[in-house]
Amino acid sequence: EVAMLRALRRRWGSYKYRFVPWLALNLRRQRRTLRYVPESSQDKIITDEDVFETLLKTFKALFINDFSRQADILALLPEVRCQYLELFNVEQKCSKVNSCNHQNQHVFSPEEVLFNTLGFTVSRDRSSLVSAGTGVFVTRGFVPKGMVVSMYPGTVYRKHEPIFFQSLGNPFIFRCIDGVLIDGNDKGLSRSVYRSCSRRDQLGPFQMSDESWLTTSPQNPLAVGQYVNNCSHERAANVCYQEFDVPEHFPVELKQYLPNIVYSHDIESHLRCVVLVTLRDIKQGEELFSNYYTVVS
Repeated sequence: EVAMLRALRRRWGSYKYRFVPWLALNLRRQRRTLRYVPESSQDKIITDEDVFETLLKTFKALFINDFSRQADILALLPEVRCQYLELFNVEQKCSKVNSCNHQNQHVFSPEEVLFNTLGFTVSRDRSSLVSAGTGVFVTRGFVPKGMVVSMYPGTVYRKHEPIFFQSLGNPFIFRCIDGVLIDGNDKGLSRSVYRSCSRRDQLGPFQMSDESWLTTSPQNPLAVGQYVNNCSHERAANVCYQEFDVPEHFPVELKQYLPNIVYSHDIESHLRCVVLVTLRDIKQGEELFSNYYTVVS
């Protein structure tokens, strides 16, 4: 019984920060764990353009690295095929590989692509906090202040959409400023809902989202943000959440790397993503810490 009580206490310790009634009752006592945003416009550490450019740069690098599997997509996009062929050939020359033979393409791991593109890698590992479970670390390189260092994956729910059963015992539900919820749980019902929505929205060879974050080997190495632990009095936040609506002109061939999908596809709106942006320079070996909630006062 004692062991069971301890387990429940640990579970509550990690879950309470996302539990809205607990948040309301303890708002005054936990100011240091909350980030106050008087207006949604002030929720921007960096500009949406900077977020867009970082994702675009990273996704293009992943696309080119996986070029041999993109033939069906490129066949339907002749207007961009030449652009990617040119980029592909440049990459192959830099890798000292025969650019005329796609079969000899040197394929890097997603983590290597991230390092070669942005200068760092992030991955999940056991947290440095006692009883915190999994955390996210900068495992290689250096991340400067004001850089997108991770993404929060999951199914995006608009207001009044059904999420009750998915939320039971779920410590991975993120609430945006406007009430939009993102379920970043990679197990159970949440996992099944995401995969169902992702396959529902696939258009021929075009995948509108990435399912690989549900596995231990994400195709998009940034999609580990749901495992970033909450800051504390001892561990100050070094990253913060920033909301980002994917613009209509986002390249359709790169949507296969977006780790988010809308629950209701019949609602005309932009796809909501949440990125984690560094509040200071972060060195190799450091764990990422942030606030679980954005609170509008």
